[in-house]
Amino acid sequence: MTEHAIDTMLLEKRRYPPPPEFAAQANAKPDIYDEPFESFWEREARERLSWFEPFTSLYEWEPPYAKWYLGGTLNVCFNCVDRHVEAGNGDRTAYFWEGEPPNEHGRVEQREITYAELQCDVVRFANALKKIGVTKGTPVAIYMGMVPELPVAMLACTRLGAPHTVVFGGFSADSLSGRMVDMECEVLITQDEAWRRGATVPLKRTADEAMSDAPTIRASVVLRRTGNDVPMQDARDHWWHELEDGVADDAQSCPCEPMESEDLLFLMYTSGTTAKPKGIVHTTAGYLCGAATTHHYIFDLKAETDVYWCAADIGWITGHSYIVYGPLCNGATSVLYEGTPDFPDKDRWWAIVERYGVTILYTAPTAIRSHMKWGPEHAQKHDLSTLRLLGSVGEPINPEAWIWYREHIGGDRTPIVDTWWQTETGMVLITPLPGVTTLKPGSATKPFPGIEVGVFDERGNEVGPGGGGYLVLKRPWPAMLRGIFKDPERYVETYWSKYENVYFAGDGARIDGDADYWLLGRVDDVMNVSGHRISTIEVESALVDHHDVAEAAVTSRKDATTGEAIVAYVTLKASADPSVEKLQELRDHVAKKIGPIAKPANIVFTPELPKTRSGKIMRRLLRDVAEHRPLGDTTTLADPAVVSEIQNRAESEQQVDS
Repeated sequence: MTEHAIDTMLLEKRRYPPPPEFAAQANAKPDIYDEPFESFWEREARERLSWFEPFTSLYEWEPPYAKWYLGGTLNVCFNCVDRHVEAGNGDRTAYFWEGEPPNEHGRVEQREITYAELQCDVVRFANALKKIGVTKGTPVAIYMGMVPELPVAMLACTRLGAPHTVVFGGFSADSLSGRMVDMECEVLITQDEAWRRGATVPLKRTADEAMSDAPTIRASVVLRRTGNDVPMQDARDHWWHELEDGVADDAQSCPCEPMESEDLLFLMYTSGTTAKPKGIVHTTAGYLCGAATTHHYIFDLKAETDVYWCAADIGWITGHSYIVYGPLCNGATSVLYEGTPDFPDKDRWWAIVERYGVTILYTAPTAIRSHMKWGPEHAQKHDLSTLRLLGSVGEPINPEAWIWYREHIGGDRTPIVDTWWQTETGMVLITPLPGVTTLKPGSATKPFPGIEVGVFDERGNEVGPGGGGYLVLKRPWPAMLRGIFKDPERYVETYWSKYENVYFAGDGARIDGDADYWLLGRVDDVMNVSGHRISTIEVESALVDHHDVAEAAVTSRKDATTGEAIVAYVTLKASADPSVEKLQELRDHVAKKIGPIAKPANIVFTPELPKTRSGKIMRRLLRDVAEHRPLGDTTTLADPAVVSEIQNRAESEQQVDS
């Protein structure tokens, strides 16, 4: 009999069938799941992309390496920009951009960029890059905030055939230099400063420190954003506007470079907690096809009428696939916002939705739970009736956060697409299809058409309905990583060594009786309590189910009796107060929702949880706190002071008898 690698006990019974009116107009129809794997991906590539030379072979699979759309040539910038202009859609808005701080007149800074204007911007900057020697194959690093020039820089690189790596604008000099050294970047594109919560972020000064440790960098381009003085090194540093002075912006002056399907498009570095970040390799045709296809069906995009907003940062894979490449390939109109959701007020996001008539919103569970903590009154100030679809990305979403999102943001009418994917996968792999799928709060439901997934136990056997185990991918998909840059051994060890010729995702999951998938978080976060392997996400979801809890993070510490004991860090909603009575109430609530085995031994009340700048909770640091160990690396935290505050609170909390 197959053993469950993870015990699952949390049951969610609420169901939301597709609204008939949504289903009638949906891009996806039920028979999409019936199309054979090969014909689906061949048709999507031929119809969704424009090719200079058509591909002659769909894919090659020599585990653990895949190649897709062999024999074809194309250009990502042409697919994302030029072809829309050539088709007569140059007047369509590509991006509505909004800056974070008000300008000198007290008004919000706004720009509307059409596809024709985007083409001119990209061509002009590509020609500027050519002046400093960027050509096909030149590796380029980009270190910027959320300004329109960031996608312009990415597209200019793709136009020239120069592979890029975008480094999130909140990363340190060491993080930036490490990535530039690994990729052997020759050029860095950055800006003087960025805006965050009304304060400036010193990007150029950080970049200078990073470039001093990156010997392959020979030139940098600096965008003027704040206008404050920054150091500029003669011969190396160039102002963006000066480099563009007198440069042509017509498409013929800089033709799109024909690229082979498997040419390197970009590297995306994943932060390693114990080793150096991994340079995830994404190539041209398969990645673009995967991003554009999933964007079309999962978000039900109607390019002529929708206003789409993915509220991530372009510095992460979500921003690459679902702010830049997927939406632009599909001719979408998107929103770009420079700042944080609570500046200057906690209703900033909802003001943006109302101002631009956003119809599709895609964000992370951590952001949703922050809005839960702040309260629904901020959304209630604004007309959100244009929203017709909501999405979730980044980590499993607790059922109660899902319900809150639907009720308070979606007016209790919009479908929610809860998506599972990774930097490595390049595209969403498990997701509802709106108009087709019956939704379940907390479940990512079905594999995307053409994707074959499974849940395995330790021995590689399939885990049946109800049991938990390890999520695996059984066959290749177009946008999959092509390896770890310059480290094939680490690629095999990380993803392909646990099971033969099967991709190990590193996440836990269970399948229910309807063959729907429920993600259980990273397998590193599974706790062993009295012989029961319990996922942190289930205990967190049980806590968030309580009406006073906005957010919870769960980890474990060693325990002489049970092996491991559960420690919970809980953020209450603004209307609730922490107390010994509330602590006991929450423990009892978890016992009722899951079972006594899952009751936390400790609960620490905290106003904030430690999160990375991408919004993910750093449970590793919470485990350090629970074990009274020295803290690990905190450089990727959005606010490192949060952990010190939690340490102080944890030391004052008393353990509760189990």
